[in-house]
Amino acid sequence: MRSVDDLELLVRAGAEAARIALAFFRQDPEVFWKEGNSPVSQADLAVDGFLRDFLFSARPRYGWVSEETATEPPSGAETRFFVVDPIDGTRSFLRGEATWCIALAVIEAGRPVAGLIHAPVSGEIYTATIDGPALLNGLPMAPAQARTDGRMLLSMPDGLRRRLPEPVSRDIDFAPSIPSLAYRLAQVARGRLDGTLVQPRANDWDIAAADLILQRNGGALLTADGGTHRYTLEPRRHGLLIAAGENRIARLQDVAASLRA
Repeated sequence: MRSVDDLELLVRAGAEAARIALAFFRQDPEVFWKEGNSPVSQADLAVDGFLRDFLFSARPRYGWVSEETATEPPSGAETRFFVVDPIDGTRSFLRGEATWCIALAVIEAGRPVAGLIHAPVSGEIYTATIDGPALLNGLPMAPAQARTDGRMLLSMPDGLRRRLPEPVSRDIDFAPSIPSLAYRLAQVARGRLDGTLVQPRANDWDIAAADLILQRNGGALLTADGGTHRYTLEPRRHGLLIAAGENRIARLQDVAASLRA
């Protein structure tokens, strides 16, 4: 029940965070630039500040990992911590596109136990707990089925797509790249995409919530060699990752292997 309670908290936090973000959306918010030429806007900072205050007011002993603010460890005997991306897909947000989201997760023993992806413009709210089904707007998502023609619909960054050998890419239908990684992974969980390749250097806050949602709907987010990720208070950038439903993981591993050949 603890994870259910945590998810309910994330859902409430996500709803208010969405309201705050939408107040800045298409309003030309001020933009700052972080290391690596990555943008952060007034909206990112406003949402992050709200989330920190709101979540800590309910779970003051939990730890905190966020894209925008300093990490804080859990206190006392507590071991759980939040992983927060206030706006995943800031570039999409600043361009006025729909494909950005708020991504929140609770981690225990190295794995997500509650996760939320809230996409305010499209009205999609993805949720899951470690012992419950993946939900979209409160309803269970049916596990995605493989296509009968043997082809796969994949979305991936253009840089990865261009590196695929022609014999591999000829059996793939390419959907447009989705800059928000959390939202892209949610589309895999939902079955709108058969899978995705995630280029190296993704961060924990990009993937934690979607990792759980994929898992609870019969899919997986894995390293290229099939490993799962352990989340810590010291988030690290990842190597190449793959995400797909269970019946497509092996094929996507072959696609990833072709990049290393």
